[in-house]
This record gives sequence, structure tokens and C-alpha cells, in this order.
Amino acid sequence: MALGQQYQKREFFAMTISEIDVSGALERAKRMAAADKRLPAAVRSLIELLVVIIELLLGRLNVNSRNSSVPPSQDPQRSRAGKISGVEKDRRKVGGQRGHAGSTIKQVANPDIVENLRVNRQKLPRGHRYKRVKDDIRQVIDIVITRKVTEYRAEVLEDEQGRQYRAEFPEGVTRPVQYGTSVKAAAVYMSVYQLLPYNRVQDFFRDQAGIEISSGTLCNFAEESYHLLEGFEEIARVRLVQAPIAHFDETGVNIAGKLAWLHSASSAEWTLYGVHAKRGRDGINALGVLPAFTGIACHDHWKPYFGYEDCIHVLCNAHHARELQGVIENEGHAWAQDMKDLLEQTNAAVNAAGGRLSLRAQAACRRKYRKIIARAQKKCPNAKPVPNKRGITKQSKARNLLDRLQAFEDETLRFITNPIIPFSNNQAERDIRMTKVQQKISGCFRSLKGAKIFSRIRSYLSSSIKHGLSATDALKALINGSPPSFALKSAPKKC
Repeated sequence: MALGQQYQKREFFAMTISEIDVSGALERAKRMAAADKRLPAAVRSLIELLVVIIELLLGRLNVNSRNSSVPPSQDPQRSRAGKISGVEKDRRKVGGQRGHAGSTIKQVANPDIVENLRVNRQKLPRGHRYKRVKDDIRQVIDIVITRKVTEYRAEVLEDEQGRQYRAEFPEGVTRPVQYGTSVKAAAVYMSVYQLLPYNRVQDFFRDQAGIEISSGTLCNFAEESYHLLEGFEEIARVRLVQAPIAHFDETGVNIAGKLAWLHSASSAEWTLYGVHAKRGRDGINALGVLPAFTGIACHDHWKPYFGYEDCIHVLCNAHHARELQGVIENEGHAWAQDMKDLLEQTNAAVNAAGGRLSLRAQAACRRKYRKIIARAQKKCPNAKPVPNKRGITKQSKARNLLDRLQAFEDETLRFITNPIIPFSNNQAERDIRMTKVQQKISGCFRSLKGAKIFSRIRSYLSSSIKHGLSATDALKALINGSPPSFALKSAPKKC
């Protein structure tokens, strides 16, 4: 196949590097090579190979968090403010946006300390009578971090025969010296919820309260909480199995230098994490939610999810929007912009309609969707098989995305039919995001056991917050042996 014929139907988005029009130079080189009939076959094949390599490299250079699944932390040319160099700045004004519910510090109804300030009568003008009419109140909100040591002195009595009788210590006080509930809860809160490494947690207790805690003791606090939550994990699993809609996602985690996978299942009230060596079906099954799930499963286009046929699948359109943006920026296809606009405009229409379009509006949306697909088929045709080459012909990212949008129309547009179905899988992405932050801070988990401890406690804290309980209160209640009511309910039998 001639060089010009091989690439004549592809569209390329202009890319400039250091004020050099790389895309334009590449196009000119291809035209010149195609026009020169004197080039030997070996040279022509080498040029074709170099063109493919250059195009692949250009595609990689223009991949970022706006047009792919690349996390923002890995954006190329990322500034300290987190912005991508060369990307148009946000046109919104700095500060709170229209409709944003603002908040400000408020006075407390029952202050801990009240100091009455009296007017210096000696400085008042003489010859007048004064009466108190009101108090002008100002408050200073501060925090006191201090060590509190409670010493229990159990009385010991002895009778005339030498037999001794000792008063009973409070339940849980079993050692000459031990840490209290608040210390344990604060340590687990800082390490698992706020993601601080153990050495920084130690610094906090030493500097702020004069308490020395070893890293081994901090690890024991977390392990104690992990064992106390064994029953909660089963409750969360069953609640998610019975939920009408659940969100699923997975992300890679580093455990002692090896890649493992953290799987998540979540809803508006429950979160469950699990760590497994496998990303696919084995890891999903180990979490124990999707194999028994019969509701609406919202996820990205990770193929193993579709192996579970007892549920209704919904695809994340935030992923579609990013991929479409990548096609727009890297390959310049007009159909990708049309599809992105349609999805975003339809989402706005669904929100305005209260969560679901009318049957007539749904039909109109599907017609527009299919028309865009039909136009795209012409602009982005299937790759032609390479002569004498076995296997599947590799498609462009644009064509792969087009094939998926066509084959999974129902899963993509299901959000227009049911108010409980969201436009995106943001619930799962929000729930799994902080585990990526933990990896950025700590780099890895030292062991599989440590990763499992983190995952179970994090599941409990995320679920507690969804039930309106703060992470600190949830940990104190757990360590005190009186976990919140939602975590105490007996798990219903699986269907």
C-alpha cells in the first residue's frame, strides 16, 4: 500500500512543539515520500514505520487528565497550581460561584468559658446615673490539645487472717499503664483517614501532647480496629448486594513493590473496599458484591464487569467525555465534538426535567445519537487489514471509542430513562480517590495485611460519614465497644 493511500483518510490534530508545527511537517514529509516514485521499497517501508512511531509519540504527548484517564498528578507540563501548560484558563471568576452556599464562622450558643468585662466606672463622666442595658458579645474559638492522665487507685482491704479484697477496676483497664480510647481513635483517624505516615502521627502526639507512641503501637491500634470491624464488613457487603444501584471501580496499589488492585463497591450509604492480587474477575468476586448483585451497576468500560449478567449495566459518561476530548484534541474528528456536546446537553436536559426525559425526548436523543454514529462511520472507517499479517488489525483510539459507543448505546444513554441512574460514575471515583492520595503520600503498603487493614477501616469510616457520623466519633464508638446503630443491624440473609 502506498504511503499516501495508507494515511489519506486519517485526520490529524495540529500539534506545535517549541513553535515547530510538527503535524504540518509530518504531513509534508508524507506527501513528498508518496510522490517520489524512485524510493526503494526498503526505504519506503522504513519511512512508513517512522511515521507510525512519530504519530504514536505525538498522541502520547497530548494525553492528559482532561482527555483521558491519566490522573492529574501525571499531567505533562503541569504547573505548581495543578494547571496544564497551554490549556485555556478557566473563565470563571476567583472565589465562590453563583449559587454556591457560603459559610462563615458563627458564635457558639454555650461557650466553655465566660469572662464578664465591666466598664471602668472611674473613667465615666460624673454627674450621671448609668444602668446596664445589654452585653456586647465577642467570642474567641480556640483549641486545647493536652495530655489527660486518669489514675485509678483500687482500694485493697485485708482481714485479720491476711486475706485481701481489692476494688474492681473499670472495664478495659487491665494494665499498669495503657492508652485510652481518645488516643487510639485519634491515631487511627490520622493514619487511616487523614493518611499521615506513622512517623508524622508520632510527631503530633509528642509535640502537641507530650505522649510517646511507637510505630508498632500505632500499627496495633489499627489492627485492633480491623478485628472489631469484621461484622461490619459483612453487613456492608449484603447492603450493597441489595442496593437498587451500586457503583464499581478499581485502582492499582503498590504492596511491597508489587502491583495489586483495590476494588470498591459503593452506594449513597455504603462503601466497601477490598485488596486483591488480580484486577479482573477473581478480584471482583473476592469483594463479594457484583456476583450476587441484581440491581443497576454503574462502572467504566472495564470488560470483566460485563461478565456479570444478572444486573443492569450503566456506563460512566464522564469517561466518555474525556475520551471524546482526547479524540478532538489528538485527531481532530468533528463527530467526537458533536457526541460530547450531545451527551453534555442531554445531561443538562435530564437535570432540568427532574431526572428523566419524556419518551418523546428520549426517542429524539437516540435519533441524534445514531446520526452522529452514522456520520462518524464515514469519517472514521475501520482500519484496513495489513496484507500477509495475521491477527486482529489494530484500530485507532477514535475507532475503538466509536465502536463502543455504537455497541453500548443502551448502557450509555440509560441515564435519560431513570432518575436514580447518574450521568457518570463519580460516586465510585470519589470513594476511591483518597486511596490514590495515600499511595502518593506513603508510596506503598508494606504488606498485604496492612493494605487489608486500611481498606476495612476506610470502608467503615466512609460509610459512617455517609450515615451522618463524623470519622472521629465513629472510631471512638467502635473502640469503646458501642459502634453506631447502622453498623449493628443484623445483616439480612442473602437472596
